[in-house]
Amino acid sequence: MFAVIKTGGKQYSVAADDIITVMTLQGEPGDAVTFDSVLMLAGEGEPKIGAPFIAGATVSGEIVEQTRGPKVISFKKRRRQNSKRKRGHRQDLTLVKITGINA
Repeated sequence: MFAVIKTGGKQYSVAADDIITVMTLQGEPGDAVTFDSVLMLAGEGEPKIGAPFIAGATVSGEIVEQTRGPKVISFKKRRRQNSKRKRGHRQDLTLVKITGINA
């Protein structure tokens, strides 16, 4: 059985025991997390599709690690102006292990 959930403005297709990388969630490693924005459930019989969410369906998970993404460099240069700007950015991320899908 798998589900499509929405968190952090993105959609993720998840199944039990998957490890997904999502935008930062509050909590420490080992804390339980519940996603109640379930868009679709499928796997056994007819798939259920929400409009926009499925009432009563949740996906539970556990925070594995709080981490940061790779460094992204933004560089701007204006030719012949002796003007340039360099900035770096690292996104805060959370690794979540999916423990169960509750229909």
